[in-house]
Amino acid sequence: MAIPFSNALAQELLETYGSPLYVYQAERLDTTIAEITQAIPYPKTKFHFASVTNGNLALLKRFLKAGWGLHANTPGDVYLGLHAGFEPHQIVYSGSNLSREDFEQVFDWGIRRINLDSVSQVQHCCELAQVPIELGLRLNLPEITGESRIGVHPDEFRDAIAVSKFPITGLHFYRGTGTNATEAFTQVIDTVINVAQQLPDWRVLDFGGGFGYPYRKDGARFDWQEFGTVLSEKLSDVELIIEPGRAAIAESGCLLAKVVSVKWQGEKQIVGVDTSIANLAVLAVHGGYREIVSWKEGAYYLTDICGNTTYSRDYLGKSCQLPALSVGDCVAILDTGAYGYAMSSHFLHRFRPAEVLLENQIHRLIRDREDYSVLLGGQR
Repeated sequence: MAIPFSNALAQELLETYGSPLYVYQAERLDTTIAEITQAIPYPKTKFHFASVTNGNLALLKRFLKAGWGLHANTPGDVYLGLHAGFEPHQIVYSGSNLSREDFEQVFDWGIRRINLDSVSQVQHCCELAQVPIELGLRLNLPEITGESRIGVHPDEFRDAIAVSKFPITGLHFYRGTGTNATEAFTQVIDTVINVAQQLPDWRVLDFGGGFGYPYRKDGARFDWQEFGTVLSEKLSDVELIIEPGRAAIAESGCLLAKVVSVKWQGEKQIVGVDTSIANLAVLAVHGGYREIVSWKEGAYYLTDICGNTTYSRDYLGKSCQLPALSVGDCVAILDTGAYGYAMSSHFLHRFRPAEVLLENQIHRLIRDREDYSVLLGGQR
C-alpha cells in the first residue's frame, strides 16, 4: 500500500481545511503527464486532457503549462477550460445530442473543432455555424467500439458528407471508459485507419479517450509505451489527437477522511468515516474499488469502511485489510483524482469538501469547502 504522505501532514491538512478533504499531489500529476507525453513519438501528436474527469482550474492549468490542449464533452467543460487559460483553438469538443443552445454557446466561445455522433447533429451544426468548422465524426463500429449509443456507422458516412457544408476531416475513436487492455487499442488501429480513409477529406485521427487506470494494483495496466510505439508505426501525414483523462489524473488525488465510529461484528471491523460515496465516482459507472490506507500500525483485520449516511450501500471499501482503528484516526482513499469531485453530489444533503494542491510539501486551497447554505442555492 502506497501511503501518499506522512500522518503529520495528513493531520495538518485536515486541521487546516476540514474533513473530508480532496488532496492532489502536483509532482505526481506532472510526472504522469510527462510519461504519457513521452510515450508517443509520432511527431504530429497533440494531447488534450479530458476535463470531464476533473475540472479544477488549478489542475487544468498544469496541463496547459505542459503543452496539452483540452478535450470537452459539454459546454461546461469549455467554460472551465477558457477560464483556466486555454485558447479556443486548443479545445476539441466531442459532443452528443447538442441542443441549439449548446451549439450557439460553443460557437460564441470560439470553438471550431467538433466531433459529432449522428448525421442529424452534423446537419444541425451546419445550419447554425456562421464560420468554418473543423468537423469530425465519432465512430460507431460495434466490432471494435462495442455496442454503443454514441457514434456514426461507416454506412452513414456518405449521408453525413451530403448534409455537411464543411469538409469532414476527422474521425474520433472511443473505445469505452476505463479500458486497461492495451491490445483493445493496438489491435484495432488498422481497422480505424481503414475506416477513416472512407472520408475523402480525412486528415485528423482522434484516437481516444477511454484509457483506463489500474485501481487494483495487481490488475491490468495500460502500457503507454507499447501503445505509442505501435500507433506511431502505423501513421503518417495525419494529425493525431490523444485524449487521456482518468489515466492522467487519477493517481494524483486522494480523499482524506476521519474515523468517527468503530464497531466489531465478530472478526470484522466496521469503521465509520466522515465522508460518503457521494464524494466518489458513481460506483456503478466508474468501478466500485478504491484502495484505502491508514497510517496506523499493527495486525491487519478484515474491515469495511462505511460512509456517514443511512444509505445501506454506503460502503467506501468492503473487506479491506486495515489495522485496528480508533475514533479520530485518518484514512486516505487513494486514486480519486478522476471522477472524485467531478462526480460528487449533495446526496442526502451533505455539502462537498474542499480541494487542496500539495506541491513540494507546501499546500494551498484550490476550491473552498462548501457549507449548508449551498443547499438553498437557487431555491425560491
